[in-house]
Amino acid sequence: MPAQDPAPEPGSAGGTTLFFTAGDGARLAYCLDGPEDGLPVLCLAGLTRTKEDFIPALPALAGCRVIRMDYRGRGESAYTGAASYTLAQEGADALALLDHLAISRAALLGTSRGGLIGMVLAEEVPGRLLGLCLNDIGPEIAPGGLEGIVARLGRAPEARSLAEVALQMAANSPGFTGLSSADWLVFAARLFREVPGGLALRYDPALREAFLADFDPAGPLPDLWPAWEASRGLPVALIRGANSDLLSPATVARMRQIRPDLVVAEVAGRGHVPFLDEVDSVAALTAWRATILGAMT
Repeated sequence: MPAQDPAPEPGSAGGTTLFFTAGDGARLAYCLDGPEDGLPVLCLAGLTRTKEDFIPALPALAGCRVIRMDYRGRGESAYTGAASYTLAQEGADALALLDHLAISRAALLGTSRGGLIGMVLAEEVPGRLLGLCLNDIGPEIAPGGLEGIVARLGRAPEARSLAEVALQMAANSPGFTGLSSADWLVFAARLFREVPGGLALRYDPALREAFLADFDPAGPLPDLWPAWEASRGLPVALIRGANSDLLSPATVARMRQIRPDLVVAEVAGRGHVPFLDEVDSVAALTAWRATILGAMT
């Protein structure tokens, strides 16, 4: 259980934050958007990210019951220690949230780590999913992108303000084009928060220890191809940043061989990860949602 819960963040964008209690007593945060009778879409964020990452996707998911959660150790959820920051625990927490909301089945939109969790759930509890959409992630992770994550993970930037770190991010992210300074500032605010003396992470730094236990670039990585195979029968979509260093074209090609019905969008001017408001992202989400609804009728 937590050594310390994160400080609350007043004025968080993206709707009212709600909380539920996980099986081990951890207090976890989530937001709800859309009509109660809409298609339930559970949104799971990237490794260090929060429920706010899916705000740009809300227009594409209009009419859906969108469920956005913060994993334990991220955003407004409790910090519960490195040993609990695992794919298995986060998947269990996601199912616990659906149970809390009395939702038996949901479509799952997973960005990066959220997509890994989605594939694991497709293998372990396929009856709980209506469909699976992966945002710039697949069963195989490119080593170069993994090394970049490890280099940054758990370390607050030296920049002293959000404006300063936004400028640094813009200068050091050649895979992302067409973004304004205002766009970068919004992006920076989803990653860091201003505190006296500088910037703080919006996640537990102990996440670094937990991540390296499962995804150390120097060691063997988990084999998730069986999990992708297990997605057969579910409507599936894949959104890839054209400049992604984490999801290779070769991995996408193999995914399509296994699932020829895969809806694929390649988003120009984006690396890891697309923001989900791009034209191609919206088209993929719209097609994926239509396939799910068609399968339900």
